[in-house]
Amino acid sequence: MSAQIQRLLGLHYYVRNLEQMRRFYVDRMGFAEIGRSSKELEIAGGQRSYVFQAGDAYITCSMPLAGHGRAARYLSRHPDGVGAVAFEVKDIGRVFRELEKNGATPISEPCTFRDARGSIETFSITTPLADTNFRFIERSGYDGVFPGMERYDIPRGATNELGLVQVDHLTANLRTMKPMLLWLEHVLGFKPFWDVQFHTADLGAVAAGGSGLRSQVMVEPNSGIKLANNEPLRPSFASSQINAFCEQNGGDGFQHAALSVRDIVSTVRGLRARGVELMPAPRDYYRRLPEHLARLGIERIDEDLDVLEELGILVDGSRADAYLLQIFLRDSAGLFGNAHAGPFFFEIIQRKGDAGFGAGNFRALFDSVEAQQMAQTA
Repeated sequence: MSAQIQRLLGLHYYVRNLEQMRRFYVDRMGFAEIGRSSKELEIAGGQRSYVFQAGDAYITCSMPLAGHGRAARYLSRHPDGVGAVAFEVKDIGRVFRELEKNGATPISEPCTFRDARGSIETFSITTPLADTNFRFIERSGYDGVFPGMERYDIPRGATNELGLVQVDHLTANLRTMKPMLLWLEHVLGFKPFWDVQFHTADLGAVAAGGSGLRSQVMVEPNSGIKLANNEPLRPSFASSQINAFCEQNGGDGFQHAALSVRDIVSTVRGLRARGVELMPAPRDYYRRLPEHLARLGIERIDEDLDVLEELGILVDGSRADAYLLQIFLRDSAGLFGNAHAGPFFFEIIQRKGDAGFGAGNFRALFDSVEAQQMAQTA
């Protein structure tokens, strides 16, 4: 993309209960509500939207007001979920021409929106994720939020008390990921970055059946934006948690978004104090952790292992002088006690010099989700 993509701005999330999501982002996650859809946009688009911000991460939530809007069409086929991902670019015209040349399918020509805060240009393209679009935005000093959104003079809610920084990466679950990988590489210009595969049978825990995955992370070389992609690994395709996600989601889609933080210990304490439910670490994880870190050559970390165990924070790395810390929220269906809230969830991540993903933590998340799914079906 000739260094045109600058950063991942955020997600556009389609929901059935907008007030519930407002309480979640503002009261639980420490986002500030910074704007909402104008009356004109609500009439034209048939949906109401709120925009939430923490650090450089933006989440737009939209709820249908009528049957003709994009949110209504998305929710007629899916539970709540990510309907669009927004990227900020330098030159919208150049990006449009390059993407079209590479075989992208634009939904419209680039459009310019003007209001009292300036002008903003944008267009969207379809993706292999079917009902999830990618949106490209050139802000050019624009002081507003997004097209058609009215920015509040004073944000509503806390001002990022949990220390969130930005969207670190996104992870998609697909029944077959090769089309997505080829599309990311040949249309968007992403490059292979990291891969892993494993199965529950690897540990001898499952005599028959079980679940597995193959994962490939792609990176946009100029901005460093990373998109991870998972597919089921045989045997037992049908029982794979990746396939289970796709069935619950009504098709392929984004499984989770990782939010980077400045101090994960402080953030997790804050989340737990606010009543946010987090995924537990697999059994015996912390008993095995010192040995795991030693194998990686990581001789010391800044955090107290007892504190990490108390809070359920995972640790991993790929080289001796760097590591990362992660924890995962329960999926939305579990958080809200409603299957229509969907299987999407958030990850919290702090990087201490490691730009990778950590195969050990990747496996730990897999095992934790596996245990949760088994408990739900027991």
